[in-house]
Amino acid sequence: MEVVWWRPLLSLTLVLALIIHEEWISAPSCKTVLNHESESEFGFTQENHPDDLKVMMVANLLLTGSDSTFLHRLFSDYYMSKFFRKSYQSLAPDMLVVLGDVSAKGWELNKPKWESVLHQFDQLLGPFLDLPLHVVLGDRDLGRCGELNRKSVNWVAGRFPGLDSAGCGAFEINNVSFVSLNAVALLCGNDDLRFSVEKVIERENVDLRTERENFEEVVIDESDHGRESVGGLQWKEKDISSGSGPVLLLHFPLCQIPFPNIVDDGRGSVGDGPYELLHNLPANATQYIFQALKPRIIFSAHSHEFSSYTHPDGTYEVSVPAMSWNARDDPGFIFAIFRSNKRAVSIIYCSLARESRVVMAYISILILLILTVVLNLMKIPHFICSRQ
Repeated sequence: MEVVWWRPLLSLTLVLALIIHEEWISAPSCKTVLNHESESEFGFTQENHPDDLKVMMVANLLLTGSDSTFLHRLFSDYYMSKFFRKSYQSLAPDMLVVLGDVSAKGWELNKPKWESVLHQFDQLLGPFLDLPLHVVLGDRDLGRCGELNRKSVNWVAGRFPGLDSAGCGAFEINNVSFVSLNAVALLCGNDDLRFSVEKVIERENVDLRTERENFEEVVIDESDHGRESVGGLQWKEKDISSGSGPVLLLHFPLCQIPFPNIVDDGRGSVGDGPYELLHNLPANATQYIFQALKPRIIFSAHSHEFSSYTHPDGTYEVSVPAMSWNARDDPGFIFAIFRSNKRAVSIIYCSLARESRVVMAYISILILLILTVVLNLMKIPHFICSRQ
């Protein structure tokens, strides 16, 4: 009897190749994006410091909850959870921020279906459930202006930590201040929710001015004691400079001129959202935010693509890409490092495996396995004949 020793070895090799491929494609591929407030400002690469705040920022998860098909749960959810787990292991973030559109059709869902989306969300996060989490509400979560009401917004906002009844939040971690706004409400006209968001902006403006006034008192006090003031600064309201405020978190980008070139890849597996991908906040709302908050840096989403933009006052805005195969073939996220010197922010763009690449890998391995089985079956009749 002829022993074909290589056939079992081929099967074992295919299994090992599949395992290695799984681990390789699950890891994010990251590159640092230099900007005027990051490493390029100092002329050299910033070294990591234990006091740096590392934040993973994702957007547009577009979860479908109980409406997910069995194949979707078996394939897409499996890989999304692996993406989160491998990103956690390789990057060791201190916090996770989700910039809206957790749900694919949240504005159409009843409470039981929303609960299934939240359950799916928790399953995907895995180890991130042990970290501080902040979720910004998007248009797919809430709907269009005419569909908003305080009761529904309050219910959705109450499912996520740190949000008030209007879907806004403010917090500080590692001496870095963050403010998140319900950008959907800012698109509305004379609306109760919009007024609530504006109250949040005004409150943060008061806090910013109070902080500057306290700093001024310290400078004057030190000067009276014969000490040199910090740069001789005498703070006044009009002296509050751009970039001295909190980190701003939004779902919709602020008004940009010219408009960014967004290319929709036409996937649309979860349908269109309430607003087109090019939609952003109007110029008057943008100006109001800049005047009141003086944001240090802005993180937005909605467009599904990664992009960056420098506003006329020098404020840097980063658009976080979609982290979902439901949105695009090549998902990704942003990893932001807020340096301990309170000035520099390192922006790192991380891409994840394309769905088409994963599918082709499985098809290739499946074809090889079928060929192996066929070769084994072809050998059986030959073996029977030789015995006769």
